[in-house]
Amino acid sequence: MFLVTAGQMQDMDKQAIESFGIPGLVLMENAGRGAFEILLKKFKGIKTKKIAVIAGRGNNGGDGFVIARYLMEKGIVVNTFLLSSKEKVTGDAKVNMALTQKLCDRSRTCSIIEIPDADTFKEQKSRILHHDLFIDAILGTGLNSDVRGFFKDAIELINSSQRPVFSVDIPSGLHSDTGQPLGIAVKADATATFAFAKAGQLLYPGNSYTGDLEVIDIGIPKFIAREKNIKLSLVEKNEIAACFSPREFQSHKGSFGHLLVIAGSAGKTGAAALCANAAMRCGTGLVTLGVAKSLNKNIEPQVTEPMTHPLPEKDKGFLSDNCFDEIQTLLKEKQALALGPGLGTRKPTKKLVSKLIEKSDVPLIIDADAINCIAQNPEILKKKNSPAILTPHPGEMARLCNMTTRDIQADRLGIASQFAKTYDIILVLKGAQTVISFPDGRSAICPTGNPGMASGGMGDVLTGMIAGFCAQGFSTENASLTGVYIHGMCADILAKDIGAFGFVATDMIQMIPKTIHHYLL
Repeated sequence: MFLVTAGQMQDMDKQAIESFGIPGLVLMENAGRGAFEILLKKFKGIKTKKIAVIAGRGNNGGDGFVIARYLMEKGIVVNTFLLSSKEKVTGDAKVNMALTQKLCDRSRTCSIIEIPDADTFKEQKSRILHHDLFIDAILGTGLNSDVRGFFKDAIELINSSQRPVFSVDIPSGLHSDTGQPLGIAVKADATATFAFAKAGQLLYPGNSYTGDLEVIDIGIPKFIAREKNIKLSLVEKNEIAACFSPREFQSHKGSFGHLLVIAGSAGKTGAAALCANAAMRCGTGLVTLGVAKSLNKNIEPQVTEPMTHPLPEKDKGFLSDNCFDEIQTLLKEKQALALGPGLGTRKPTKKLVSKLIEKSDVPLIIDADAINCIAQNPEILKKKNSPAILTPHPGEMARLCNMTTRDIQADRLGIASQFAKTYDIILVLKGAQTVISFPDGRSAICPTGNPGMASGGMGDVLTGMIAGFCAQGFSTENASLTGVYIHGMCADILAKDIGAFGFVATDMIQMIPKTIHHYLL
């Protein structure tokens, strides 16, 4: 499913109206009617409620007037509080305000109340609060500066009211592209958005402001969107399912690839084991785990199915560049290399990581300490000899970009996309709504996953899954999308079955085959 920016949506609206010839009033009517239908579906018993539409003077407010009309036609008590004077409302919004006013004139229970300034807002606060449900139609997707004045006061009132809130197109105050509140934003229980979902509604923290999201078809022809070459999408179950097919009866372990994992160090053998075991559980035929020689006896009991290979070490318990040649030999007849979980960041280890990036001729999945090893020199990625997938969490991404974690979180999509293009890699930026960015400028947001994943080892499992799918012959793009989506889906099933508190990475590994079998095949 396409996800669009505010600019793209405005362009498509304009093209639909000016070039294709759909009147703006028709689009607004379709939007308001669709939102009204979602409102009835989301909020049961609405016919007995007293509803307040809080409207701005722009098209978002115009959509709110359409909704108010449909509510009145159903006999529902609704008052529209216009955060402006009526004479400042123009265009299609003005037409719908006039239609709504005609219905109000015939009703004893419904009205449009003008609130042109802060003093009037203060006078109307108690009246606004005398409603059971709020419809937020204040500010639309075009907002790009902080909310100020009595608009801010109105949003604060809505958020503190403890009433259900339904937002029109986007929660007022939320940045459509980044998902960041512009000073303040409405916290909606549900949002009806028009034509396409907006990036900021899926990215954190925007998803927590948006609530349940429904996309309404307002009649913009599909060819208009296709011509825009939209670069952002939502990962969907059907595209992940398309990557799988039933296995042929005469298949054998050699049919599904051989993965090499280089991971682990003193005190961090668990990360290596989780990665290797996850790769096996996602269907990889063979997995070999290369670890420092002195750790081999400790790690063997943790990995029953994967093979282990003791590698020479300079410092006990740590790998260094002296084992590079042996790893190169191990890579023969392997289909992918997972590099990094628990590897450590000593100087000799950094040399090994850089050499493997430069010389490996199979797809590389670079995670955890391998990312930290190149954080001071990400330019090494431009010397890679094969496709590479990086899977940083926000802290690791901050080190790669010489930024703060807060900077990364403020523009996850933009930073991930730029990094992927600059270094010609696939970038999997983990976190709430993981972002997957590709070298050609496309990005995808994954809708699966939950806070129960906030525990050690989850990233190691993801690395093993992505690498395992690569080894099985998935393209690096499909392996990344599939690994991230199924990883989150496993967590969602666990949260539903046992709750989001206390499930661990090994629980996730056990869920992988069941998830693939029951939900994707």
